[in-house]
Amino acid sequence: MIFEKADRTDTEALVKLRVEYILADFGDVPAETMAAISDALPDYFNEHLGKDLFAFVCRADDTVAGCCLLQVSEKPPNPSFIHGKTGTVLNVYTRPLFRKKGIAHKLMEMLLNESEKLGLDYVELKATDDGYGLYKSLGFEDSVSKYHNMKYIFSK
Repeated sequence: MIFEKADRTDTEALVKLRVEYILADFGDVPAETMAAISDALPDYFNEHLGKDLFAFVCRADDTVAGCCLLQVSEKPPNPSFIHGKTGTVLNVYTRPLFRKKGIAHKLMEMLLNESEKLGLDYVELKATDDGYGLYKSLGFEDSVSKYHNMKYIFSK
């Protein structure tokens, strides 16, 4: 197996993995919604990959067996992120045939090494129950904050 940072030539594979991840995570997604997501993803990857989005892949022959994404954000510094650069882990996904072989662990190690090279103050993620043990083994800690996690949803 080959582990490496993805580039724009991997866009098609990244789109397919993202769609598989979404379907595995959300279950049934309306076809119209999935079509809109699938249509938007190639442009997104082509625009952001290598700039503020970094993807790491595992190749097994001609198949991309798994991937993970690092979204980098820059904000005005404060005591929680004195350099102003943070990362969010997205789309940690291994295709079912390749699971339980340490692929996600190796991809996450690559992501964390890249994060350190980029000078990020921290990397955060939202863990599923299935992924929680992996992230704890890599050194992630549960996050407790005096702030409430909130969002505003625009009507469609």
